[in-house]
Amino acid sequence: MVGAQLRDTAQELAAVLWREHTVYRERSGGMVIRGEHVRRWISLAPAGGRDEILVRAGRILDGGTTAPARSEAVVPLSAGTGVLAATCRRLLADAAADAARPAPDREAAGRPGGSRKSRKS
Repeated sequence: MVGAQLRDTAQELAAVLWREHTVYRERSGGMVIRGEHVRRWISLAPAGGRDEILVRAGRILDGGTTAPARSEAVVPLSAGTGVLAATCRRLLADAAADAARPAPDREAAGRPGGSRKSRKS
């Protein structure tokens, strides 16, 4: 029952968010909405509560792979498409803002990957 309702909700939501989209089921039973033209994705999955879904958003990288979700929210499934769409737009804006931030310098962040000579000397 929840799976069919989640699928129907994802189809309705996809039509509201983007004219061009792909909707498919994940192995875990959740639904994914991909907007290739905007390089973003939305995931809907059952959450802890009976009437709650976990909404996650992220970017589509070069080559079509997906970056991990950068933001998420729990929304009542009964909230309706309008509330879900507003939540998705906020999460997508968060994901876009994260993409616009410059990546930290590896050495400045203390991550491995710098010159080995400079570490040994």
